[in-house]
Amino acid sequence: MKINEIYQVLDKISPFALQEKWDNSGLNIGGADFEHICIALEADLNLAQKVQPQTLIITHHPLIFSPLKTLEICQYPCNIASLLLAKECSLIAMHTNFDITHLNPFFADRVLGFEIVEQNSFMLSSKALNISFEALVCEIKNKLKLQYLKATSASAMIHKVHIVCGSGMSALDLIKPCANECLITGDIKYHDAMKAKSLGISLIDVGHYESEQFFSQILLEALQNFGYKAIIASLENPFKFY
Repeated sequence: MKINEIYQVLDKISPFALQEKWDNSGLNIGGADFEHICIALEADLNLAQKVQPQTLIITHHPLIFSPLKTLEICQYPCNIASLLLAKECSLIAMHTNFDITHLNPFFADRVLGFEIVEQNSFMLSSKALNISFEALVCEIKNKLKLQYLKATSASAMIHKVHIVCGSGMSALDLIKPCANECLITGDIKYHDAMKAKSLGISLIDVGHYESEQFFSQILLEALQNFGYKAIIASLENPFKFY
């Protein structure tokens, strides 16, 4: 199978032109013909060691984000890239473009069950709500089957939620202050929480992996519609809670 042919298919599924300027979606490694397709949230060392030769790996997270100044095979990401190149494997990433077209809508609607009425780039916003913050947290915990959630309460009642998969704190500036609204995303830092509280905006941190773990299944179904077969590589959350 030819890389350029499936690249065109992937571009139809989720146009690469939609990616953010800082992103590196598209062909990251290789470009040779391939015999197998493997889908993963991202390429880790375990996948690079176990994948069959001449496999096209399609990931959500790019393996290479920034230009490389050195190629040290004992350092990330070259340690992974060198193994893949030795096996004549290629890697295509579908990151922020796929967030916009598929992952954010799937997570907001199909997983969390919110009726979305507005989209501002990555951020999806629900219709008007009237739910207590504590009830909202419990609802999300149940839907994601999580025992714990990190959250910041700025108001007792929530009238609207905004959802961004992955690391979405940049969307905070898009939310109206002091309007009983809540941002649901991942990778929330201490200073993010302090800023949000000062603006009267509540936060719920659902985790980066937890919000994006559906990538592989979504893409698999899309590829099947074009007649391609693929396998999904298992990838565990790198974080454990003790």
